[in-house]
Amino acid sequence: MSKPKIVKPTEAELAILQVLWDLGQATVRQVQDVLESDRGTGYTTTLKLMQIMFEKGLLDRDDSQRSHIYRPTVTRQKTQRRMVGELLEQAFGGSAQQLVVQALAAKKASPQELKEIRELIEEMERGNR
Repeated sequence: MSKPKIVKPTEAELAILQVLWDLGQATVRQVQDVLESDRGTGYTTTLKLMQIMFEKGLLDRDDSQRSHIYRPTVTRQKTQRRMVGELLEQAFGGSAQQLVVQALAAKKASPQELKEIRELIEEMERGNR
C-alpha cells in the first residue's frame, strides 16, 4: 500500500489553515472575515481556495447544513515540521544549528521564548525527545 501524497500548502492556503487551526472549524464567511481584516481577501477568492483545498485533501467539509463547515485535515505541528524540514534541507544543507542561528538572528526572541528553547535543548540532551 502506498503512502498518501503529502500536499504542500501554498502561501494563501497556509493563511486559511492558520485561521482554521485557531478556530478549529469555520464557514467560508468566518474564514473570509478574518482574512479580509488581515489580507484584504475577498469572499469568492476564499471560497474557491477552500474548495481547492478540500479537493487536495487539506480540508474536510461538513455539507449537511446550508453553510458548509470546514476543518483542517492536517495539524499545525505536522505542517510546520514538514515545512521546517524542507527549509532545513534546501537552505541550510541539513544543519539544524545554522537554521537556529539564522532564525534567532533574523528576529529577536523574547525572554520567555529563550527560556522555552533552553528547556527544549535540555530535554533533547536528556534524550526525552
